[in-house]
Amino acid sequence: MVGLADVAVLYSGGKDSNYALYWALKSGLRVRYLVSMVSENEESYMYHTPNVELTSLQARALGIPIIKGFTKGEKEKEVEDLKNVLEGLKVDGIVAGALASRYQKERIENVARELGLKVYTPAWEKDPYQYMLEIIKLGFKVVFVAVSAYGLNESWLGRELNYKNLEELKKLSEKYGIHIAGEGGEFETFVLDMPFFKAKIVIDDAEKFWDGLSGKFIIKRAHLEWK
Repeated sequence: MVGLADVAVLYSGGKDSNYALYWALKSGLRVRYLVSMVSENEESYMYHTPNVELTSLQARALGIPIIKGFTKGEKEKEVEDLKNVLEGLKVDGIVAGALASRYQKERIENVARELGLKVYTPAWEKDPYQYMLEIIKLGFKVVFVAVSAYGLNESWLGRELNYKNLEELKKLSEKYGIHIAGEGGEFETFVLDMPFFKAKIVIDDAEKFWDGLSGKFIIKRAHLEWK
């Protein structure tokens, strides 16, 4: 047990922020808020962008208040935008899904230091294959919503993370050098269900966009199905 503390979880809706949230709740931290940064820049250095507007639906499924911050996604300025959101919250710490990106981790730690907050990064430097395996075993329902790497084609858009697809990712990693957990920007994910969701997200309508090299799976309409 980590001990009682009020925290905000940096929440993009993808596998890493949901894993960080899962860890926080299992560790006995009091998750007061989800903090979701909405960036105008699709090439943001800090924030996940595909389907980020659906974090409100995930927050409803979790029953946790969500705070949304907005940023133009300008390098470094977007870090200040995060700080402006966090300094208005009455929490003791922040939880982040950083896995291997020193760029993100260091900037989150700098913001936390300036605000006097503790930082928790439960997935930091985990073995990427074992990490993805753990996510599957825990019962997370994860779909791929963006791909941008050699070896990942249009067929990955909308696919679910499962044992078969993880083995395929492992082979692609060995062949092309992609990061199995997507930490090099190779892919982005969205979580439809996980153990702390009181409802699962059901996709009603989605559209694939593919330009020959990269693509996105945009969820246009979805609803909650209560468990």
